[in-house]
Amino acid sequence: MAMNIAASTKNMAREEWLKIRRRGIGGSDASAVAGLNRYKSPVGVFLDKTGQIEPDEAGEAAYWGNVLEDVVAREFTIQTGLRVQRSNKLYQHPEHKFMLGNVDRLILDKGGRGLGILECKTASAYKLGEWEDDQVPDEYAIQLQHYMAVLGVNYGYFAVLIGGQKFQYKLVERNDKIIDSLVQIEDEFWNRHVVPGIPPIIDGSEASANLLNQLYPISAPASEVILDDKQAGIVRQLQAAKEEAAIATEQVKRYENELKSIMGENELAIHNGDTLLSWKSNDTSRIDSKRLKKEQPDLYEKYSNTSSSRRFLVK
Repeated sequence: MAMNIAASTKNMAREEWLKIRRRGIGGSDASAVAGLNRYKSPVGVFLDKTGQIEPDEAGEAAYWGNVLEDVVAREFTIQTGLRVQRSNKLYQHPEHKFMLGNVDRLILDKGGRGLGILECKTASAYKLGEWEDDQVPDEYAIQLQHYMAVLGVNYGYFAVLIGGQKFQYKLVERNDKIIDSLVQIEDEFWNRHVVPGIPPIIDGSEASANLLNQLYPISAPASEVILDDKQAGIVRQLQAAKEEAAIATEQVKRYENELKSIMGENELAIHNGDTLLSWKSNDTSRIDSKRLKKEQPDLYEKYSNTSSSRRFLVK
């Protein structure tokens, strides 16, 4: 499959880059559209592609990820002996024009296998477990399969620097079953939602909850919306779900307490040589904010942050 180049991104202004990336689904969008991204929802991608929200400014983690990209790529070449080249191009799938890809590096050789893709990542030490053994976070795994589909290559690598001191690299082979599913999902999202302007259904993900909080951060005083019968039915479904959740929570606590009474002062519970439960002492230090406010009001005021949020209640 020949590589189609949609645009050259070298020295491109950020405003222009944001404009052209709205022409299709990129690698970082693919996992969200597929419902496998913890930080972005399908409806968030829809609002972005249709110009209804402004893209988030890059945070500090993204900033340092960009700064350290060269370091990670260079270490990859040292440890593998593979030659890589920066790619300042936006690629486009030759058949599915809505599929776009902007990769970190191209791998120029691998034992005669031809071109491959290198994605450079940085992660905090807390994310070490997500990269253990052969693991790759879902959103990144989907991103690389998307890129392999767009560029028509058969392999790619992740190179990741974890906690600023642990370097790993992982080979990922092209998976045509995953790619076929991705093409179907992305085609449906683009042509059934983005093109006609019909938003996808809001789901129950944390990403959707965060998006709604960003879209509607402040309530209009004394305002109201009149629900139709179908919408009122959703309220009743919510009430029933909350009741079921409360019953389930109580059941969980009952089982926990029963097992705690069995364990007594023991830290571990073992069955057939396997540790099933752990109940260990743990010291935690917290600031007594009420006491601090009472005894040191000036200090409390100096270090207090006021945040605004909306409380959702079922009447």
